[in-house]
Amino acid sequence: MPTVSAHVAHTLAAHLDHVFGLMGNGNAYFLDAIERETDVAFTAVRHEAGGVVAADAHFRASGRIAAATATYGAGFTNTLTALAEAAQARVPLVLVVGDEPTSGRRPWDVDQIALASAVGARTYTVGRTDAATTTVLAIEHALSYRVPVVLAIPYDVAARDAGEITAAPDLHLPTPLQPAGPFGASVISDVAAALAGASRPFLLAGRGAWLAGAGDALGDLGDATGAVTASTALGRGVFPDARFDLGVTGGFGAEGAMGLVREADVAVVFGASLNQFTMRFGDLFAPGTRVFQVDVAPAATHPNVGGYLRGDAAIAARAIVDALDELGAEASGWRESLDLVPLREQPAAPRESGLADDGRLDPRAVARRIGELLPEDRVVVSDGGHFIGWANMYWPVASPDRMIMVGTAFQSIGLGFPSVPGAAAAKPSSTIVLTTGDGGGLMALADLESAVRSAGGRGLAVVWNDAAYGAEVNLYGLKGLAPEPMLIPETSFAGLAAAVGAEGVVVQTLADLDALDEWAARPAAERPFLLLDCRISGTVVAPYQEEIIRVNS
Repeated sequence: MPTVSAHVAHTLAAHLDHVFGLMGNGNAYFLDAIERETDVAFTAVRHEAGGVVAADAHFRASGRIAAATATYGAGFTNTLTALAEAAQARVPLVLVVGDEPTSGRRPWDVDQIALASAVGARTYTVGRTDAATTTVLAIEHALSYRVPVVLAIPYDVAARDAGEITAAPDLHLPTPLQPAGPFGASVISDVAAALAGASRPFLLAGRGAWLAGAGDALGDLGDATGAVTASTALGRGVFPDARFDLGVTGGFGAEGAMGLVREADVAVVFGASLNQFTMRFGDLFAPGTRVFQVDVAPAATHPNVGGYLRGDAAIAARAIVDALDELGAEASGWRESLDLVPLREQPAAPRESGLADDGRLDPRAVARRIGELLPEDRVVVSDGGHFIGWANMYWPVASPDRMIMVGTAFQSIGLGFPSVPGAAAAKPSSTIVLTTGDGGGLMALADLESAVRSAGGRGLAVVWNDAAYGAEVNLYGLKGLAPEPMLIPETSFAGLAAAVGAEGVVVQTLADLDALDEWAARPAAERPFLLLDCRISGTVVAPYQEEIIRVNS
């Protein structure tokens, strides 16, 4: 008869199509049922954290929830950093784990419910008679609140008979949040009136606007107001008309573009939390700018916001467009009066050779050249570290689901390589481009193999190899702290890549990047995973990091 684990597997299979993880004692029966009895694809990773990271990246790249799986005890505790990242980044996923038996904790068990709660994840524990219902409740919770959940299978019930499998229960999810009552209507009128009277209107959108499907409504709002637009790092490409878009705000933004934002007299922000990096530590808007925010959070998320509207970004943007039409408002004409192309330009390396003062490669020159060579149909996945500025500044992507930054919410490193399997499964025809540092790359080395195996010839990794933890060097080395703990013996990532079946190339001059040009010209089915081991200078500091240094000095 079907087991409890089989009921969990069949119920998940009705609502998702991919599981990532690693087998152990606690999830063996679950994975057996996934493989033998469902059409769900399973991708094995080599470290338990990698399963959660891959499921996280899969959602960010596809908008479809995925599951991760690990065993109990040490397998579960290995997932905690990745689980904390998903919780802080508001990414829904289901982590299926083994757990202590119902008879009580064994010497090697830990309080997994408390550990999950400590990093922001709720646990649902299945039993012999409620496995399907509990699984649906876990999925509903993840999708309704945009958070990861843990679905625990006690060790002594995993293989118990649970009766015949029936059709999986349907999901009941909340509808998009409507601006509420007379107050909401009043704020919509205020925003519309402010935009109608603005001579320099500006619209900013974040990942929340993308998840709400607000692109078309925001495009219409831009047309109705003549607004210049921009996005957060996780919302890039949400506005449909790139001609009037400044790119990313904050430390990743071009200096000229950020200067123009400060000229805006009215700014309306959709689906963006306005964190310190987006807001340039409070300097994004000029003191005279009137700032409105539209979001599903209970209240405004930055003190510079003067008017707040709680509601779905797409619904609110459409309502503002309708209110402008009722007012008979005309577009400001501001954006048509500007030449935005030079304002979007990022700085070039000072030397034509691409070398920095110490004779190693200037990362700006490397990033610019790689950006020229990358396939157009690409998804960029980023680890955490100093280097995140280079991909964000020089490698544009078509939409928010094509720049995946797993680790930034929790300020973690070491989640880069396992992001590749998730993105590769979510975008099966695109080139998956990983950007990682040598510190984070070494930390995630177990899943270098997972990345190479899952992406194959669609996979490319760029390792920014400066033989150091660059962010620490910039923040603390400049303060005179001992440099030795900040340094890493230079490691051959090209050699490590070759050991797991990839092509590894040491990049010490710009000419060495011709290997990428040749790789990109070949059909994906006829080429290996490519890893570029870029030996860069640690003396060049990314602009966003300069902002952090300035604030902390």
